[in-house]
Amino acid sequence: MKTPVLVEQKFNVPSKEVWEAITVLDKMHTWYFNNIPAFTTEVGFETAFLIENEGRSFTHLWKITEVIPFKKITYEWRFNEYPSVLGTVSFEIFEEQKGTKLRVTNYGIETFPRNVPEFTRESCQAGWEYFINQNLKEFLDA
Repeated sequence: MKTPVLVEQKFNVPSKEVWEAITVLDKMHTWYFNNIPAFTTEVGFETAFLIENEGRSFTHLWKITEVIPFKKITYEWRFNEYPSVLGTVSFEIFEEQKGTKLRVTNYGIETFPRNVPEFTRESCQAGWEYFINQNLKEFLDA
């Protein structure tokens, strides 16, 4: 297996608040994607939404594959326009003495087409750092 993209961030809030931020639709809209139409923490749940960038369309197809309430949620991440892509993203929550750590692991980037700028390893890493280390951090620290 190829090396996954990994991002970790510590938050000065209880783990329950981190869990809600990554699983409650209204909260996800604030820091993540604001056009996710629906989201539930049930294995098998699927959702789809479109992101456009520089004339390219990326219809995100998510399917929940694992849920350990307040500890971990994993979903498959596909794109309608790129059927060979199969990524898996896990959000893992760890209680720490003073707050909570979130680890996001993105597997499968080796399946992404190399000729699409948004699919480079660097772009993927930067995207997760933006969402987790900037947006989610600001949301939870507010």
